[in-house]
Amino acid sequence: MTRVVLRLVTSVAMSVSLAACALPRGAALQSEVLAKSSSQVPELATYPVTRDFLPRIASWPMTGGGSGDNWLKASGGASGQIIAPGDKIDLAIWESSENGLLAGPGQRMTPLTGALVSPQGKLFVPYLGAVKISGMSPEHAREVIQTKLEPLVPSPQVQLNATPGRQNSVDLVGGVTSPGNFPMVDRTLTVLGLISMGGGAQAGIDNPQLRLHRGGKVYRTSLQRVVDTPSLDTTLRAGDKLIVEKDQRQFIALGATGSQTLVPFPKDKVSALEAVSLAGGLTSSRADPGGVLVLREYSPNQVVSGASAGVSGPGHERVVFTIDLTTADGLFSAGKFMIQPQDLVLATESPVSDARSILSLLGLTVGIYDRASD
Repeated sequence: MTRVVLRLVTSVAMSVSLAACALPRGAALQSEVLAKSSSQVPELATYPVTRDFLPRIASWPMTGGGSGDNWLKASGGASGQIIAPGDKIDLAIWESSENGLLAGPGQRMTPLTGALVSPQGKLFVPYLGAVKISGMSPEHAREVIQTKLEPLVPSPQVQLNATPGRQNSVDLVGGVTSPGNFPMVDRTLTVLGLISMGGGAQAGIDNPQLRLHRGGKVYRTSLQRVVDTPSLDTTLRAGDKLIVEKDQRQFIALGATGSQTLVPFPKDKVSALEAVSLAGGLTSSRADPGGVLVLREYSPNQVVSGASAGVSGPGHERVVFTIDLTTADGLFSAGKFMIQPQDLVLATESPVSDARSILSLLGLTVGIYDRASD
């Protein structure tokens, strides 16, 4: 019987030894990930995130499409309406004499309704021909037409009403309660004013982004940045198209965290400490708090070689930033180290979890031996 027990214990012990060589894990060890960084031809560069390192990386290039903020500052506009091509003009011309040039018998007022300003910015008026009124306020255009009529009509009085056309409006596209086309009743309409007219940004959009199309160029920023900085509430121009959309940026969370998923940016800037929190925190039974890694890939033209590598820019296309959350400097520095789009935030596995698994298997072996002895 004793021999049988010893054979059984020996078999289990051998199984434990084999299992210890290939224990199932949810993440790599830090040493495994960084193994190729110290070879003669390193496949990646590693940088510890510390207080001394933060000023250096501040000047490094952005990755993952994180450098698209090129928003326009606010500029002044005319306080009143400005006539543009395509606007609809309604004229009423009053004449003092009963036998007027324009009015019929017994009438003193001649209505001219629904006339459109031509692409050249001109309005056709009987007996005057094409009169340039584009770029004028309705009051200024009224004075111009009335002055031109005075040599032809005794003491004329002109009334003018302008309705903005398609070319004298702005489009608010998506991301708001009521998108649509909005006439430029004056030139003081700003981005925030237009969004307000559209009912505000939709509640389901996290960190709404603004995309302004103007003159063949595209300008981008976040809605929160415009709200926080009044000087960025730029004045709109006729023909502008403003799009409100969700933030497309995201980073990847893997390893011994509460969740392993694609994490969208909830605000403009996310620190490494916040990224760990957004990923559900570190798993207490598995994670190595001294081995949080941020993996980032730079384009070849962003790599800096020679003595300045790591000072003015990354020394390799593939870079791993190591963060030690067991020290005060590591915690403070992680709160100031900014995550970039498409970064991989990896919480490495603690070596202690392997030891626990082995001890658990050894405990199982002892239990088997005790039961066999009994």
